[in-house]
Amino acid sequence: MNTQILSPDGTPLDPSTIAPAPSDSLLQAAIDRAWIEIAGQRYMPDSAGRLVPIETVRPEHQLEDAMVRKIIHHASILSDEIARFRGHTFDDVGALLDLLAEKYGARRGGAKGNVTFTSYDGCLKVTVQVQDQISFGPELQAAKTLVDACITQWSNGSLPQLRALVEHAFAVDKEGRINRAALFALRRLQIDDPEWVSAMQAIADAIRVVGSKQYVRFHRRVSPAAVWEPITIDLASA
Repeated sequence: MNTQILSPDGTPLDPSTIAPAPSDSLLQAAIDRAWIEIAGQRYMPDSAGRLVPIETVRPEHQLEDAMVRKIIHHASILSDEIARFRGHTFDDVGALLDLLAEKYGARRGGAKGNVTFTSYDGCLKVTVQVQDQISFGPELQAAKTLVDACITQWSNGSLPQLRALVEHAFAVDKEGRINRAALFALRRLQIDDPEWVSAMQAIADAIRVVGSKQYVRFHRRVSPAAVWEPITIDLASA
C-alpha cells in the first residue's frame, strides 16, 4: 500500500523533499530520528505510521520518546562493546590454551573444556564453562504414558506430593520447554515398579544433547583469604 505524505495544507509532497533531522552527535542523531522535516514542518511518526505535526504531540510524550531513544542508544553501544569483549575474551583464553597444549601436549580443563584461570596473587579469577544444551525426543511421551499408568494403578496408595511432582515434571512453560530439573528429580526417586522403571528408562533415552554453549564468569577478592565476589555484567544482576 502506497503512503501519501501531505503538507500541513493538504498538498501532496514529493518524498525526495523530506530532509533528515540535523544532528551534531550520534546521541543527538538518535534522538532527532524521532522526527522528520517536510517543507519546513516537523512531524513525528506515530505507531500507526501516521505523520503527526510535532507541535500537536504532547510534551510529556516527546520527553518519553527522547528518553527511550537515549537509553536504547547507550544500550546498543554497550551491547556492541560486550559482544567485542566476549570475542576478545575467548580469543585470549584460546590462545593461552593453545600455548599450554604446545608446551605440555594437553589442554587444561578436560574434554568438556571447563577451565579456570587465576591471577598470580590469587585475587582475580576467570572461569570458562561449557554447558550442554539438552532437548527431549519422542520417548518422553511414552514415559509420560507409563508414569500416568503407574499413578492410576496406585490410585489411593499414591501420595499427593508424587502426583504434583509428576505433573510439574511433564508440564511445559510458555515457550513449550520441559522442566529439566523436575524430570531429573523424578528419575532420582527410588520406586520398585516395572512400569515406573521402564518410564524412567524412557526418560533417559529421550535425552538428546543438541549442542553446547560457552559461558565465562569473572570473580575478584581483596585477598587470597577473602570470599570471591562476582564481577557482574548481567544488567539484571548488577
